[in-house]
Amino acid sequence: MSTMSQTSSPSEPKTFKVLPIMIALLLSGFIGMFSETALNIALNDLMQILHITTATAQWLTTAYLLTLGILVPVSGLLLQTFTTRQLFVTSLLFSIAGCLVAALAPTFSVLLIARILQAMGTALLLPLMFNTILIIFPAEKRGAAMGIIGLVIMFAPAVGPTIAGLVLQNLSWHWIFWISLPFLVLSLICGILFMQNVSEPTKPKIDLLSIILSSIGFGGVVFGFSKSGEGGEGWTSLVVLLPVIIGVISLILFSVRQLKMKAPMLNLRVFKYPMFVIGVIMVFLCMMTILSTMLILPLFLQKGLALSALTAGLVLLPGGIINGLLSPIMGSLFDKFGPKWLVIPGLVIVAAVLFFLSGITTTSTLVLIIVLHSCLMIGISMIMMPAQTNGLNQLPMDLYPDGTAIMSTLQQVAGAIGTAVAVSILSKGMDSYLSQSSMPQSVNEMANAMVIGSQNSFFFAMVISVIGLILAFFIRRVHVEHGTAKAPMH
Repeated sequence: MSTMSQTSSPSEPKTFKVLPIMIALLLSGFIGMFSETALNIALNDLMQILHITTATAQWLTTAYLLTLGILVPVSGLLLQTFTTRQLFVTSLLFSIAGCLVAALAPTFSVLLIARILQAMGTALLLPLMFNTILIIFPAEKRGAAMGIIGLVIMFAPAVGPTIAGLVLQNLSWHWIFWISLPFLVLSLICGILFMQNVSEPTKPKIDLLSIILSSIGFGGVVFGFSKSGEGGEGWTSLVVLLPVIIGVISLILFSVRQLKMKAPMLNLRVFKYPMFVIGVIMVFLCMMTILSTMLILPLFLQKGLALSALTAGLVLLPGGIINGLLSPIMGSLFDKFGPKWLVIPGLVIVAAVLFFLSGITTTSTLVLIIVLHSCLMIGISMIMMPAQTNGLNQLPMDLYPDGTAIMSTLQQVAGAIGTAVAVSILSKGMDSYLSQSSMPQSVNEMANAMVIGSQNSFFFAMVISVIGLILAFFIRRVHVEHGTAKAPMH
């Protein structure tokens, strides 16, 4: 990767020190994503140590997703109001504060506050990362740059459970955060020394009603789906339905308001660009598939095959490493050949793997599961970044903040929906099996119930990937010349 890059502004060409900027972004992004999944494997320990129920422990994930769902949509406005340096330093300060509070947390309530602080940091960082890359890299090199971001976004969650498993075997859960802290401080120092302001703030007028509608809308949808995934609440429960209905109504009102405003908080005119729309849908479906599978597979390994948390983490490690290593390669291939020749084969692989996973049993070997998971991660690396980069490439530069904010927001919403539906299908499959069993409390029958529930969840993920495959036939390369997308609009 070159260390200098030029991008032309109306007045003069601006030179960026690409390497230091990328190091600062990647380091902070890696730790942000690592701590998100590392804590998941510690939930079992936390429930015993802090004397909390599964539903209470779930709030560590729900609160995190909820904060992202509320703050990420506002990031488009923040990217236009503050400088790159201001936002980067602020996001790191929130992440460091959250990490420190979590490392010292004596009770569940304090840990929950720490998770919200961490989510505030991540909510600022993710859109900032994508927006910065769109500006500092020319279009013909963006695929490779997005691939390196993909390495971080996929590799960190993959190694998170394994490292956390090792930590939990030898130290207390607090050390998951103590390990992260020095890297975040190093990232902050890198950002203070090297981060440049890549775009000029336009200081748009802040519309309070838009922020309120957006927060209620995205927050309601994420909260409702997260509650449905807790297992105790069904889809017909008021606790699930009411937030989702209020959320959807708020989002409709928010959308109408944005389209009527001269300077909207989130410019929905990005949806005029067909490749951006396809990119958004592909990323949405992909995130639903990834996160539902990444939740169900560890549960199957631990409860269906009776593996320890560390062993389950090690089984999933090869796939995560392969995905991380392939992301930059897929990015470079995207720059050469465009999205279609990567996305379509990628979805074929994903659909085929999920078909095989929907047939796994307690007799399935670990080698088979490692191979299937690795193939799944290869397929995912062929879909995510090419679809995302191609979609964002079609937008003019003034719509980059809005495009990245929408893409990042819908990833969080897709994650909440995907995991909630997967857990709901898993629970229903298990309950259905156990209700017909003569010995529902036996260990063997519980394992068999987990197999049935997991098979149903993987089948759901396969259906999602087939929908993505049909859509992939409409994707085509966006040609960018001098910062202007040249793909025709419908």
